[in-house]
Amino acid sequence: MSDKYQDFVSSPIGKILVKNLGLPNPTKLERYKAGDPLVQGTVLVGGRGRLAESLPGLLDVLGVASVTAQGDGEKYKGLVFDATGLASTEDLVDLQAFFTPVLRSLTSNARVVVIGTPPAQTEGGTRVAQRALEGFTRSLGKEIGKGGTVQLVYVAEGYEDSLLSTLGFLLSPKSAYVSGQVVRIGAHKEKHGADVADWTAPLTGKVAFVTGASRGIGEEIARTLHRDGATVVGLDVPQAADELQKVMKEIDGDWLTLDITAKDAPQRIAQHLKEKHGGVDIVVHNAGVTLDKKLANQTPERFGKVLQINLEAPERITAELLAQKVINANGRIIGVASIAGIAGNLGQTSYAASKAGVIGFVDSLADKLKDGITINAVAPGFIITAMTAAVPFATREVGQRLNAMSQGGLPIDVAETIAWYANPASSAVNGNVVRVCGQMMLGA
Repeated sequence: MSDKYQDFVSSPIGKILVKNLGLPNPTKLERYKAGDPLVQGTVLVGGRGRLAESLPGLLDVLGVASVTAQGDGEKYKGLVFDATGLASTEDLVDLQAFFTPVLRSLTSNARVVVIGTPPAQTEGGTRVAQRALEGFTRSLGKEIGKGGTVQLVYVAEGYEDSLLSTLGFLLSPKSAYVSGQVVRIGAHKEKHGADVADWTAPLTGKVAFVTGASRGIGEEIARTLHRDGATVVGLDVPQAADELQKVMKEIDGDWLTLDITAKDAPQRIAQHLKEKHGGVDIVVHNAGVTLDKKLANQTPERFGKVLQINLEAPERITAELLAQKVINANGRIIGVASIAGIAGNLGQTSYAASKAGVIGFVDSLADKLKDGITINAVAPGFIITAMTAAVPFATREVGQRLNAMSQGGLPIDVAETIAWYANPASSAVNGNVVRVCGQMMLGA
């Protein structure tokens, strides 16, 4: 699906109207294509703290060119600032000293990553300074423009070597529609690392199970995990069997058709994954529905159905897979929440409750999972799909423009975030909820 407004403002008459009327002028976002380098340009590294010396080496492992000093006239595709050494309010001026001179040297679709220490691990002035980083990065994300993104990564002490997959994701076009986010590494888990032999296919040898995989975001998740090397088992309702089989055949995957709310669905899924694949490494709970009505007009059946599909089924399926030990060591459980679950939406009390519940589901398990298994969630904002194309024009336009990038996202943006969570090297990324929303201006 295309963004007709973005096509219009790129036309000769559109450019004139944008200039004279001050209309939003979204930058075309760069997105990763298989075979591309992670970063097409140079990353400038700065700051002071416990990661400053190791960052160039980490970037080198990812094949990313970096420098530690600004050159006259040089342009940069990314900036990485180690803020772990900021220990007082006075130290925060280091942020201005580093960023102000180089912001005009950024190319379009640039990436900015600030690295801090989880405030809860610090005290006194250090805790104040580290917490201040959130306001700084969220605000810079709304200033940077030209398709750029800004993120904050809190790295717990002892987890400095667990940063690779996150740097690769946040500095690359894979994170095109992710901005203003706070990622926490090492906040919930004992250390359980895993090496990646091939960063272009990090999921080689892994089995991924994706619900709602026949079309839309679910289809894109399946295709992206396959691109990264996984064998995909797609699930959808029997009515979508033809579409599901077509997608799975195209990616050499397996499929399963059933209603995930059925009483025996968790057992059937567990049996299928055990018998045909010997277990599963990645579980993506993507299937979901919206049955929108204002609460005053809701019925118990409609309200309950949304909760059953979007929340109760993922809970039941996960519980069964864990109980039967179907999820392999260093496995991944990934839920698809929504901005609606964070900010709420008119007429979506049932949907928003279910998606906020997905976030609660992540919180409830993050500290309880064993054997290096992690759980995280994505919270998409306005993603352009066949479903959103049916939204009334005015509502659709408002939904796409009220974010720092002035445009909607694509299903691939959600899929890339899930692929980052799924990466074996993301074993210290646990209990996170990352919004894939272009940094919405209101409510999030």
